[in-house]
Amino acid sequence: MKKLKCHPTADEVYAQVSAEHPTISRGTVYRNLNQLMADGEIIGVALPGSANHFDDRRDRHFHAQCLKCGSVFDMDLESIPDLSRQIKDPHGFAFSGYDIIFKGFCTECQKDR
Repeated sequence: MKKLKCHPTADEVYAQVSAEHPTISRGTVYRNLNQLMADGEIIGVALPGSANHFDDRRDRHFHAQCLKCGSVFDMDLESIPDLSRQIKDPHGFAFSGYDIIFKGFCTECQKDR
């Protein structure tokens, strides 16, 4: 993942690996990504309406997604303490965590606008 952009999709990882190892299957790459997530070596970044991305930074942090090119970036923002306890939910939902994705335009796409 270090050779790829900051937060690659499984297809981007497959494309990079298969360029160096042409006989590897897509399923092998997907299984290995899933195993790395299960082992806590990487995290998955789920984005509504987009393929999941992967991140080798495992500390609690937030992400931003470019609305034009779809790239995902780490945000330098301190976590919000006790955010789950601050949420008022009249439906009895049991929160297990949260993901916050900031949206905007990366520096490259801002140049094209």
